[in-house]
Amino acid sequence: MPEFELEPGEHVVRQSRKHWFLFAIQLLPYAILVVLPFAIPKFLYLSPKLAIYAPYFTLHNSLIRAALGVWLLIVWTGAWSAFTRYFLNVWVLTNERIVDIKQRGYFNREVSSLLLNRVQDITTDVTGILASVLGIGNITVQSAGAVDEFHMRGIPRPEQMRDVIMKYVSTKADSNTLN
Repeated sequence: MPEFELEPGEHVVRQSRKHWFLFAIQLLPYAILVVLPFAIPKFLYLSPKLAIYAPYFTLHNSLIRAALGVWLLIVWTGAWSAFTRYFLNVWVLTNERIVDIKQRGYFNREVSSLLLNRVQDITTDVTGILASVLGIGNITVQSAGAVDEFHMRGIPRPEQMRDVIMKYVSTKADSNTLN
């Protein structure tokens, strides 16, 4: 169920999040930070001048174990925050509107919507070799409303999403001319 009220007769057509590859890239620094405390003693042994400090970084020392626990807790919290933002940031297309749900922080959420009958132009942008191969791109929807542009960044298969939006925009335009 979406995080907003559906109007009578309105139904969700499609939901989309950022591409999974972009999420994996966001998690990469956290993976490196998890491995770092275990790799530091190994790197200290590579330099003869620093090798004397390597025994201080063993897990036999209770202070090091406590520091490692705090370190891993901080890294886990950061990774969980990245996952939360990935999972809760979603673009929803209904038969009436486009809804952009942005999770800014743990307790800060922004929900914006754009009625399909206000859509004037939709532009897709896929830049780069990797984005082309993985099908990652951006969509910009220009409207006649107070907000001039509505951006969907890092969306998978942006051309398909654009085509679905255009289908419902033309359906709305046809139903408005009949009334």
